Amino acid sequence: MGRLTTHVLDTARGTPGVGITVTVYRLDGERREVVRTVTNHDGRCDKPLLEGVALEAGRYEILFAAGDYFRAQGLNLPEPLFVDEVVLRFGIADTDQHYHVPLLVSPWSYSTYRGS
Repeated sequence: MGRLTTHVLDTARGTPGVGITVTVYRLDGERREVVRTVTNHDGRCDKPLLEGVALEAGRYEILFAAGDYFRAQGLNLPEPLFVDEVVLRFGIADTDQHYHVPLLVSPWSYSTYRGS
């Protein structure tokens, strides 16, 4: 059974990204929210973002509210933030696969990859 998961690492502090709002949208002619959750103490979501029949082939977007997280840390950062909302668009071709989309983020940069 396929699934979509994520986790967030704060690369500036070397810690999990705790309390980051993660929103998944399906992009099928219109942008439609399918799930919203918050990362836990390990920077992960408590359950897969999508799994089973909810995981359909197609185009998706994950929006990470990184700016809200950085503001909550009390960091002395200029406004507007350089990294605020991080938007990752990707495709799911095989619904039997595990799609893991991690985010490595700091106030100045971010990266992602397809994990396992």
